[in-house]
Amino acid sequence: MADLTNLLIGTIVLRPYVFLFLAVYLVAASRDLGLGRALTFTGWAWLVAFLAEYSSTHNGFPFGLYQYTEATRGQELFLANVPVMDSLSFTFLAYASFALARLLLDRSRGAAVVLVSGLLMMLLDVVIDPLAVRGDRWFLGRIFYYPEGGVYLGVPLSNFLGWALVGWIIVGGFSGLSPQTDRARRLLPGAALYYGVLAFNLAVTWWIGEPLLLTMGLVLHAAAFVSFWLLRRKRTAPAVSMATSPVLAGSSAHQLRGYPARATCEGEVRKGDRVPLRG
Repeated sequence: MADLTNLLIGTIVLRPYVFLFLAVYLVAASRDLGLGRALTFTGWAWLVAFLAEYSSTHNGFPFGLYQYTEATRGQELFLANVPVMDSLSFTFLAYASFALARLLLDRSRGAAVVLVSGLLMMLLDVVIDPLAVRGDRWFLGRIFYYPEGGVYLGVPLSNFLGWALVGWIIVGGFSGLSPQTDRARRLLPGAALYYGVLAFNLAVTWWIGEPLLLTMGLVLHAAAFVSFWLLRRKRTAPAVSMATSPVLAGSSAHQLRGYPARATCEGEVRKGDRVPLRG
């Protein structure tokens, strides 16, 4: 029991930034989902992440084949050959992506939310994994490696596909396990957590002097944010009405009598319709 306690304390001391993000996540998720559903999300996300990591370190699916060095075994808690800290981090990364997806799409559930959540997780890993591979140059340490390397800054492309898949399973499975309630959503803290994690990783990337990774991260996330925001604006744009149309707002009823019934209120006139001449 004393050894387990020491390992738990060592895990927190060794990775304090992970547990800071985890604490923020638990507060944000509880306010958004409710405590019970937040705990369900945590357990489910951790289970999916652990199984994915265990599988990847043995047969390469879904992240590609990699190995933990186990250099910190005895200093932090491991489950089999996987550091507990690593699988646990998927909980707040998945939730932050889930919250941001709902905020950008302005909806609580559905295939689009699941799809975008997985893509947002993958975009985080575009920065996280290449930085983690360089862990010996910052306070993470060299905790894992890809035996065959990878084409994207030392990381195989299969890793990013794996992150998207894991994100889809976590969010899609949670939606099925714990249906949405009528509880008022509080999504901004979760979205802020997403960009907080991104900012932390970009700052470390800049600190260790990796300009290419920094540039790629900034460009990809800026492009994704603009694309999703434009999609949101398009989806929520109000239809043109008599009150909002600059053409029709000032028109009185008698000025519109010459328009046949087939003409729409948006000002569309079909071929063959009579249009009154003014002046």
